[in-house]
Amino acid sequence: MSTTAITTEIRRLLTERRAVLLAHNYMRDEVQAIADITGDSLQLSLEAAKTDAEVIVFCGVHFMAESAAILSPQKTVLLPRADAGCPMADMVDAEGLQALKAKHPGVPVVTYVNSTAAVKAESDICCTSANAVSVVRSLSEQQLIFAPDRNLGRWVARQVPDKEFIYWEGYCPTHERLTAVKVQEMKNAHPDALFICHPECAPEVSSLADHVCSTSGMYRYCSTSPVKKFIIGTEAGILYKLRQDNPDKEFILASPALICPNMKLTSLEDLLLALQTMQPVVTVADAVQLKARAALDKMLAVPRD
Repeated sequence: MSTTAITTEIRRLLTERRAVLLAHNYMRDEVQAIADITGDSLQLSLEAAKTDAEVIVFCGVHFMAESAAILSPQKTVLLPRADAGCPMADMVDAEGLQALKAKHPGVPVVTYVNSTAAVKAESDICCTSANAVSVVRSLSEQQLIFAPDRNLGRWVARQVPDKEFIYWEGYCPTHERLTAVKVQEMKNAHPDALFICHPECAPEVSSLADHVCSTSGMYRYCSTSPVKKFIIGTEAGILYKLRQDNPDKEFILASPALICPNMKLTSLEDLLLALQTMQPVVTVADAVQLKARAALDKMLAVPRD
């Protein structure tokens, strides 16, 4: 089948299945182009929960589909590639987090949404890269456990210096591949550009940034800034929407290493097959779902700074 024929059949099946198609900002361009909603992982799950769709087709990675299942337990959640995982999410498990909690009794656990449902269920509150600072500031305790992303945690700690952080030493391998040396090289080559990076980058990289923010924050910042040229320090998939929304501006990827193989697994063919077979379905056990939902709900109740 041609790309046009595949796209047409996907849209037909989405209507027939009463399905909504979600695509993360890091997906392949052609997947983002056909999606009903694009965005970051939690934003997508929240938007899907508001729709009257009976089926959520989540073009992303496994933990994202789990979050959608937690927030929309009455809907069927499909993940077109069951093998699309997240190395950072895999760096922490429920048993390991339980052991760390036992060493620090009474210390609240703040867990990044880039984590499994089982890990969320062991957490007091979740956070996103966009609201992590607000979540940490909302806690009355001075000490906290932050999991699993050490880079996001250390960036938040710089914004909230009165809190004491106990870090789980996880990280995103894709963002970790961006080095300060490479950033400085790009800044020297493009002195008229602003360097924007994600807080999943290493501290020595984010310290060089003109602005540090989530992917949704990047869209807002670059669209409203009068500057016409940006060096982008996050996964390459974000360039699609940045360029679509800002045709008069130039966006340069900070490094060719900023490509996540897991985010690039899902193809239009995978998407079509998932809709044809209504597989693979992602579910979360009731006991885990309830506890993980509580951690997400606590986060959603935190006012934005």
